Amino acid sequence: MAWTVSWKVFVDGQDMTDGMRPFLTGITVSDKDGTASDTCSLDFDDSGGQLKLPKDGAKVQVYLQGAAVFSGTVDTVRSSGSRGSGRTLKVTAKGFDAKGKVKEPQSHHMDDATLQQFLGKAARRAGLSMVIDPALAEITRDYWSADASSFLHMGQKLARELGATFKIRGDKAVLAKRGTGESAGGGTMPIVVGRVPGNVISWDIAPLTTRRSFKSGVSRYFDRPSASFKSVSLDTEIEGADAINEVRSLAADEGQAQGIAEGRKSDSKREGGEGTVELDLEVTAQAEGTFMLSGARPGVDGSYRIAGVTHKADRGGGSTTSLDLKQPEGGAGKDDR
Repeated sequence: MAWTVSWKVFVDGQDMTDGMRPFLTGITVSDKDGTASDTCSLDFDDSGGQLKLPKDGAKVQVYLQGAAVFSGTVDTVRSSGSRGSGRTLKVTAKGFDAKGKVKEPQSHHMDDATLQQFLGKAARRAGLSMVIDPALAEITRDYWSADASSFLHMGQKLARELGATFKIRGDKAVLAKRGTGESAGGGTMPIVVGRVPGNVISWDIAPLTTRRSFKSGVSRYFDRPSASFKSVSLDTEIEGADAINEVRSLAADEGQAQGIAEGRKSDSKREGGEGTVELDLEVTAQAEGTFMLSGARPGVDGSYRIAGVTHKADRGGGSTTSLDLKQPEGGAGKDDR
């Protein structure tokens, strides 16, 4: 069967598209919101066992419909087969080199420094450049410590604490404020439009979920000048919520407590709804971008934050994009009829 979607695959900078065309049967690319690495799977018909395995650590770039949808490093190669169903080869790549220094423990500290200075230093030790959202970069603390943590662990921990997205792609690490629809550099993320009828194949959306809705986020810290425990509280602005989301751990100071409380506020808004939607292939979709839905029904139509994107292209079955959705806004969750 012939492909119905345009694709290209580069390995270590070399265009391998023509050589792969007789054997490649499927492409799957996943872009998550920072909780996991971007991944890509290439499925091959390996009936004759004639395919050469990619070398360890090979760099892979994938394009769909002319757009770059993945760049990373080969992580695993898996051969499967049985007596009655032939042989297949699956090549899986991750958004960063899992054998690199991103997982190496670091032991260093900084006094009276910004988040940009501290995490930038940790990134350089891991062999990466660092881009931090301006809203987070100037956070200043009197003491930062790596505490024998890897750069990967430090980035993920700070992202959870600050309500941010942490991502490593190739040789660049990014820490962006979550839920704003903007990139770490301040630019607007792509907006994807879904229409029913139109490019929407299916949807399964709960525009209102209350389990993780809180009235406010509270973080406690010990104030040294007054020798007493104090707290920072931020209203989440969620209508009808009564419960208070108090963080169990103690913050180091008021600045950290403020950051943690803001992170809890962001999380509560983000978890106010959830769902999935499947579209005709939409290569512009990115995690943390905005999805605008229309034509489904009142109370479901509106805007959502994209938490994850999966592009699938199949030699015999066309191509689709699946979105994981969070943070309903713009009328989603409200039926005003």
